[in-house]
Amino acid sequence: MRNAETVTFGGSALDRAAHLRARPDEIAKLRSLGKVLPVWRGKPLVNASSALAWLTKDHPALHLAGTSVFLGFDDGAACFAQDISAWAPEDNPALAGFLDTTRQTHPALPDSYGFEDLRAVMAALTPREAELAATAKAILHWHASHGFCAKCGAASDVVQAGWQRNCPSCQTSHFPRTDPVVIMLVTHGNRLLLGRNAIWPEGMYSLLAGFIEPGETIEAAVRREVFEESGIRCGAVRYLASQPWPFPASLMIGCVVEATTTEITVDPTELEEAFWLNREDMLSVLAGQHPKIKPPRKGAIASFLISRWLADQLE
Repeated sequence: MRNAETVTFGGSALDRAAHLRARPDEIAKLRSLGKVLPVWRGKPLVNASSALAWLTKDHPALHLAGTSVFLGFDDGAACFAQDISAWAPEDNPALAGFLDTTRQTHPALPDSYGFEDLRAVMAALTPREAELAATAKAILHWHASHGFCAKCGAASDVVQAGWQRNCPSCQTSHFPRTDPVVIMLVTHGNRLLLGRNAIWPEGMYSLLAGFIEPGETIEAAVRREVFEESGIRCGAVRYLASQPWPFPASLMIGCVVEATTTEITVDPTELEEAFWLNREDMLSVLAGQHPKIKPPRKGAIASFLISRWLADQLE
């Protein structure tokens, strides 16, 4: 699919400089001269323009910072990310819901700087900023949830500039995980299949999606997920594009598949509703004129794929 890597979080050609990760002395020198992106409870620091806000390694806001991860180079500047979730704002809000709309400001930073949900700002970021933010959020979440060896239970050590954890007890090495997810344009002639999860905000509908299981191909996962969720059988599957999706650490694998049956039987444990929508109605959705369905969130691969389906740009 042409222009596949223009999807949000992909295609910036970030130089991750993986060959430097095993050189702690060199990484330390780079960190002393580089810039740090603070991440608080999964939310990156942004400025008033919703661009990423970077700090120096000795900035007071990083006083309680945890694991440091080397992200790579941005126009020659070494980029790092650090988790500052140990810091607690005065109001210490409970972060819940599909989209966190709260904004936290740090007393050591200007009021124009704040921690915001990446979902809320992802469409405003440049491709490079988006890739850096997605990488930072995903790998820091991995560190926060994988501090102990899965084999023996001992506390593990951070190595390889944040890209590996080693167990000092049983010598097992652990690496960041990415969970593959299929998301599909299920079509039948002029129609597209949409579904809705019960926990989503009112008016939100999207393409069907699901995790790939061990021992399963992408094609098999597409057919299985569509059938399990909607009762629809599908034929040939074609890959279109992928998107890193750091919520918390998935890779969305976008595909298109033609349905061979059309009768819908929704699995209520998976979906609240599913239905077919023709091109004309889908155009009204994107224009914000549909009485029931809100436009898909900008930056998500679902929006990217639907727009290209409508424009006949899936080749």
